[in-house]
Amino acid sequence: MKNQDKCNNKIRQTGFFIFIFKFLICNYLGILPAKAATTEPVLSVVQSQENKQQWAEITKRLQAINMNYCVISIADVKSAADWGDRQVLFLPNVETLTPAQAIALEDWMSKGGNLIASGPVGSLSAPGVRQLLRSLLGSYWGFSLSQTQQIQAPKTKKPEWVNQNELFGRVHGGVLIPNDVATPATAVWDSPDNPAAVVTTERSTFLGWRWGTNTASAADLDSNWLKAAITHHLSTPANGRQKIAGASPTCATSVATTSPSPHPPISPSPAAVDEIDQLEQAVRLDITPNSNAPISNDEAIALQQELENLIGRVESAYLAASAHATRVGDVSTSSSSLKGEQAQLASTRTLIPGREQAIAQAKVVAQNIPLLIAQKNYALARQQWLATKANLWKQFPVNRRLAQAEIRAVWLDRGTIVKAGGEKELAKIFDQLAQSGINTVFFETVNAGYTIYPSQVAPQNNPLIRGWDPLAAGVKLAHERGMELHAWVWVFAAGNQRHNELINVSPNYPGPVLAKNPDWANYDHRGQTIPVGQTKPFYDPANPELRQYLLDLYAEIVTRYKVDGIQLDYIRNPFQDPAAGRTYGYGKAARAQFQQLHGVDPVNISPSQRDLWQKWTAFRTQQIDSFVTQVSQELRKKQPNLILSVAVFPLPEIERIQKLQQHWEVWARRGDIDLIVPMTYAQDTSSFQRLAQPWIASTKLGATLLLPGIRLLSLPTVGAFDQLQLIRDLPVSGYALFAAENLNNDLQTVFSNTQGQVSSTINEPIPHRQPFKTAAVRYTALQSEWQLVLQNDQLQLPTATISDFNQQMAVVQRALDQLAASPSAGNFIAARATLTRFQSQFRIWMRQPATDNPYQVKAWENRLATIERLLRYGERRQLR
Repeated sequence: MKNQDKCNNKIRQTGFFIFIFKFLICNYLGILPAKAATTEPVLSVVQSQENKQQWAEITKRLQAINMNYCVISIADVKSAADWGDRQVLFLPNVETLTPAQAIALEDWMSKGGNLIASGPVGSLSAPGVRQLLRSLLGSYWGFSLSQTQQIQAPKTKKPEWVNQNELFGRVHGGVLIPNDVATPATAVWDSPDNPAAVVTTERSTFLGWRWGTNTASAADLDSNWLKAAITHHLSTPANGRQKIAGASPTCATSVATTSPSPHPPISPSPAAVDEIDQLEQAVRLDITPNSNAPISNDEAIALQQELENLIGRVESAYLAASAHATRVGDVSTSSSSLKGEQAQLASTRTLIPGREQAIAQAKVVAQNIPLLIAQKNYALARQQWLATKANLWKQFPVNRRLAQAEIRAVWLDRGTIVKAGGEKELAKIFDQLAQSGINTVFFETVNAGYTIYPSQVAPQNNPLIRGWDPLAAGVKLAHERGMELHAWVWVFAAGNQRHNELINVSPNYPGPVLAKNPDWANYDHRGQTIPVGQTKPFYDPANPELRQYLLDLYAEIVTRYKVDGIQLDYIRNPFQDPAAGRTYGYGKAARAQFQQLHGVDPVNISPSQRDLWQKWTAFRTQQIDSFVTQVSQELRKKQPNLILSVAVFPLPEIERIQKLQQHWEVWARRGDIDLIVPMTYAQDTSSFQRLAQPWIASTKLGATLLLPGIRLLSLPTVGAFDQLQLIRDLPVSGYALFAAENLNNDLQTVFSNTQGQVSSTINEPIPHRQPFKTAAVRYTALQSEWQLVLQNDQLQLPTATISDFNQQMAVVQRALDQLAASPSAGNFIAARATLTRFQSQFRIWMRQPATDNPYQVKAWENRLATIERLLRYGERRQLR
């Protein structure tokens, strides 16, 4: 009450109307000065557009913790210093950060700052921002829970600071997904599998509910959790109580002086290359050199496993390169290069040059990491891990051919096409792609409502294209170089504010199609075509006229141009969060159709009406599902050999349906699509594997092929190669690179050396075009590796086993060759049965080798699984 009285006393000195205004601000809107305390503030609280409406309740809970605090408006944050010099920063339900703000936050934390966040933090931000926040918080908001649940302590490893009964109660929140097992849950939900409700790292705490909202949690529980988290971070020895060096000492003690901007910041699209480039450089594996901060047992295991996996990838790459050299007759580079792999070194003080020595050294370091951590020698463990990883990266055989027959795709973006300006310059790009071994080009053909060719269906062609037909030129150039060209089209995204800037039109221009047909527009729950924090208006997928327009447009592409495929992008609704009251899909047609089916206008339905909400979500999802089927059926009638692919988000299935209505597992199982291309973008290989692995291991994709996406933007050359090698050791048939504009000279050199077109591989099959031939060719490469390691006595198998192994290898090769030469149901059944028997026997033969070299044996098993998947895909494409 003292603060409130002080506020009222001050405003009585002003005029009557100003008095009334300030009185309302102080007493009813919750805009109060921070609570006075005997010590200066240790906490800064961030106000944003998203939590502005919640601020009255947030303020009450903040004052209940009896700690002085500062208030920062996120609109004022431009650099690390702007986050303030207080020891702890609190982001309550802040969902929009710019790339510059996210990078500044990482910089601020690296100087000793501690972060507490709540709710779906950063969920409306650019993908790179979300990934950086995920790194800083050790987890990310997975999905909202449908109803309130009890927060409880984890069954194992309960943190000491989570010891108050007041911390556990019923809350309506969401599931947090830890980055890995090295990030244990601080508290869990009382539901099956006990998913994480709170996650804590050395410098962060993430609360899995919207703190400060009465609909989510009780005021006492909120205040208790925040106070406990602040106390925990301030009492951690590594943190201390000093201020953040170099940060702003300004401490605003009232919200009125830091009111947010009336216009929320707009998340950048992937087209904002400059901002994303800064961001992606900041997204990295969080191993700080020279830090002596404690490393947990789980973290030690993770570090050891990541190093062992990298060793495996280096050895696997060399084996593939040596086996390829043997097949093409260059035996001198193969046999001797594989000897001595098991040499061990006693000292780990210096890294010895040379591949064999580097690998042996790395194995010793990997074995010693748990020992160093047990001895609390954390800084040395980190130093050795980082140095060993850097040295291993140098050992990759980036100057030798090693690639298998695989899909090597790249997105050729509109910006690069426009910049070419004509066929002559575009030919140079295709020459570079061909030299790099690319065999499939996703050519951006429909973007923001504009076509990149002179269309008779679309209302307007891209105004930046004048005097030439890029699509006609692209098809010609690709086919001349033995490459496929797939027309990459935006489906339900109708426009782009970023593109509007480029063509000098109003930021609010919805694109040429919606401008001509406003009834085709889709809307969010507030009647806006562009959701808050986003940049693109969308079409209504339920509108029959819109659907027919898109079908006519795609039919024009496949009939007028000899494209080899169509890739569907933005085949979804915009991002939503039903639990936060942000939903999308309220186009006129959708509302009318749903009301006719269920007797209620969907704008009057809320997520709390569970049955109706599920029906509404299923209805919106079905509109997109059915359109994919319609596109597949209509276009294949016009071009039976057309390859249909989809660029999709790698979110968990349930979460994806709630947030995007994108259910691509259904499209795959129905056989509507040939290739699934998940955008598994990450700046380190272990993160990339965590993103891609669930979909690679999925059993819900039918006979559809999976093609993980790699983002080249700001990715080191050797980092990109490392991710490619991981893909080659997993059961997939290739990859897609985003994007052609980021294919620099260094990458082109590495790609040209390791996978580029040479005389012996010009006729190399493309998996989605010749799956049976690809299976036979890939098996030949696999057989070469086995023969090489047998020749060098590296499998240590009994003589009888080796004889049986060789005989069965030959049987499988003959069956696959017969199927490739003469595809038929009989040859398919024989090849599949032979391969299945071999896979079963292979596991028995490799029991001992798997103990000695588990990574390589698993990679071989994965490649056999790839061949089996190619057979299933080939059965659908070639035999039905």
